[in-house]
Amino acid sequence: MTITEVSNKQTRQAFLDTARYIYQHDSHWICPLDNDIEAVFDPSKNVFFNFGKACRWILTDDDGKPAGRVAAFINNKKAFNYEQPTGGMGFFECIENEKAAVLLFDTAKNWLQQNGMQAMDGPINFGENDMFWGLLIDGFVPQSYGMNYNPPYYKQYFDNYGFKTLYEQITNHISAHKPFPERFTKIANWVAQKPGYTFKHLKASQIDRFAADFMEIYNDAWKDFENFVPIERATILESFRKMKVIMDENLIWFAYVDNEPAAFVVVLPDANQMIKTLNGKLDLIGKLKFLYYKWKGVNRMRAIVMGTKTKFQKHGLESVLFIKLKEYVLPLNQYDEMELSWVGDFNDKMIALHEAMGGVFGKKHATMRCLFNDNKA
Repeated sequence: MTITEVSNKQTRQAFLDTARYIYQHDSHWICPLDNDIEAVFDPSKNVFFNFGKACRWILTDDDGKPAGRVAAFINNKKAFNYEQPTGGMGFFECIENEKAAVLLFDTAKNWLQQNGMQAMDGPINFGENDMFWGLLIDGFVPQSYGMNYNPPYYKQYFDNYGFKTLYEQITNHISAHKPFPERFTKIANWVAQKPGYTFKHLKASQIDRFAADFMEIYNDAWKDFENFVPIERATILESFRKMKVIMDENLIWFAYVDNEPAAFVVVLPDANQMIKTLNGKLDLIGKLKFLYYKWKGVNRMRAIVMGTKTKFQKHGLESVLFIKLKEYVLPLNQYDEMELSWVGDFNDKMIALHEAMGGVFGKKHATMRCLFNDNKA
């Protein structure tokens, strides 16, 4: 087998095509857009290169056929927040051959070691955790946009190499047609009437203002979680820019208390239903197909992120945000399901919110860590 660093147009294409080769007979896999993958590794498009670095490789077998791929990266804002300097690995794909998997893991590990790291988390993204994050370990069905899909045999390869689960990422589903539980609705209606409480959906014409509100809420809501790194305005604006092509302003809601930004929920139509026939290609034909499916509409939404400032976390604001969503969605008679993705098993408050809304289990991913000095591979 031969490992080759991605360094030119040919190897970049091979990196993309490796996944298509591995999943060619798997009807559950939806090919991510090539543009989305390449943007992760483009310093002009990924702000994480301002404080980090990345490298990627492809693996071919003795006959020159694709056998796997992997990427490694270092986010200097997070790498040194742990007991040992920790980098990341991701975009892992591999044929059903454990020797190939070990070679890919070793390649990522060696590069990270050469750059001063003593551990690696994976599979993760060189970016925010709403995209390309986690190893699928339960719920091997077609995933929504940005959610990782992989064969079940990957888990054994990660385990055998020495990866240990840091936390599990739980995704729940709720029916768009089924009423929320009575208690949930009663609380929401009571909160919505409280003086000084206002609720607004995003307006693209005021994106800068909403981005500032998002940053203020997010950085407060998540500040107490271990190894949290505040999100920056440039990252938020870039994320909003990427979402713009599929976003529906009426699916993104903010709550304010006496005009102070207090909570938000960001819900998007599931773009995977728009791109599943494109095979990753957003060329002219692909764009026309995408526009057709966007016009036709999709029947699944994905709640990609939500947050509430610490001092407002027991005010019931989240319940009102979801009631506002339902009031908009029901008359459309378009959506059948909302995916609540993903919540870490350490986030008791969000898990409780999912349960209060009547969420049912959908799938589970794992974020894992390999300590190099413990690695017996």
